[in-house]
Amino acid sequence: MESSPLPDHASGHLPPEGDPPGTDAAGAAPVEPAAVPTGPAAVAVEADEDAVTGPVPVEAQGVAARPEPAGAGGAEPGAKASSRESCPACAAPVSAQDRFCEECGRNLRVQRTPLGGPEAVADPACGCGGAFDADGYCGRCGRARPSVRDRVEFVLPGLAGVSDRGRRRQRNEDSMAFGRARGRGVAAVVCDGVASSERAEQASQLAVDVALDVLLTAVQTGGDLEGATGDAVLAADAAVGRLARPGAEQVAPSCTFVSAVLTDDTATVGWVGDSRAYLVAGAGAARLTTDDTWAAHLVAEGVLTEEEALTDRRAHVLSRWLGADSGLDAPQTVTFRVETPGLLVLCSDGLWNYLPEPEDLLAVLPRGVAPVEVARELVEVALKSGGHDNITVVVLQLRGGHGA
Repeated sequence: MESSPLPDHASGHLPPEGDPPGTDAAGAAPVEPAAVPTGPAAVAVEADEDAVTGPVPVEAQGVAARPEPAGAGGAEPGAKASSRESCPACAAPVSAQDRFCEECGRNLRVQRTPLGGPEAVADPACGCGGAFDADGYCGRCGRARPSVRDRVEFVLPGLAGVSDRGRRRQRNEDSMAFGRARGRGVAAVVCDGVASSERAEQASQLAVDVALDVLLTAVQTGGDLEGATGDAVLAADAAVGRLARPGAEQVAPSCTFVSAVLTDDTATVGWVGDSRAYLVAGAGAARLTTDDTWAAHLVAEGVLTEEEALTDRRAHVLSRWLGADSGLDAPQTVTFRVETPGLLVLCSDGLWNYLPEPEDLLAVLPRGVAPVEVARELVEVALKSGGHDNITVVVLQLRGGHGA
């Protein structure tokens, strides 16, 4: 499909010029020194004349660094300060030009979140000041150590994500996965487990991992992005469907889906359900997705207004989802050209419940900070607003025509 500057259904306003929120005049959130893309509308991917081609085995992709505190000058957590690095798998010395680690053979050109999701950094102390014992309970107040899924963060050059349990839910059923192929592009997926289904957190995690594998392979091989998005959704749908117990279709594991793939000057977004994607560029923002919900359908039919839909009891009743009983044949997709610097934000409804309109999101976005700081701030806004649901935000930086 021929790409367009902005999808016709996108809501919100995007002025064509100006520095985007999340960047400063110098271009915050630095990437590695080799990251000098060219062309009229390059996204934030590294130049790499010796890029790896061909499908990448899943086990060769988990090479992303754990998030670290931001360094001096607002550097992105996990950013490399020199050309000398270490292999994330075996810690052997490697250089920025190496394609594979000589010690363990790990592919250094593909970085992604770990299979099964990022692990939270264990807090040795309880909130009361006591220490957790070997069984995971506080010796002072008896509270159990929080689940490793309660709060996770992950950072790669040019993109980052934060997922939080929120204040009301017993567990975090959201999942995120994202990765980058150096010199080729980036891909990200967010899924929100349906709370009324069984093993919702397992469904969402399996969906993001399966889908990201398909998307990163397409990025590496230069495949059609819309076709790859459709393949990723159907592969995830089939994988989640296999989790269902015979005779328990009514509570079969289910989840929503939203993804983004960026290569050169093109972005493709795909979705099923009510997880959303927003584009922020210049001094404006736009929503790229339309919710697959009963309330959204009524709005499209003119039965409800947007304001009425937000408070309707059917607001989050899904009309499409991933799972054994989905009957899904294809996701909705949109492809557009990346013409100006900006940010692409993927999120679950735990965020957009509080910031439904693009203008609401734009009003709270921090300026001049790395993608992980943008994600953290958006999650914090949702928590301060009540945190009634799980909250997941993945932020991808777009370099656009500025190219740096």
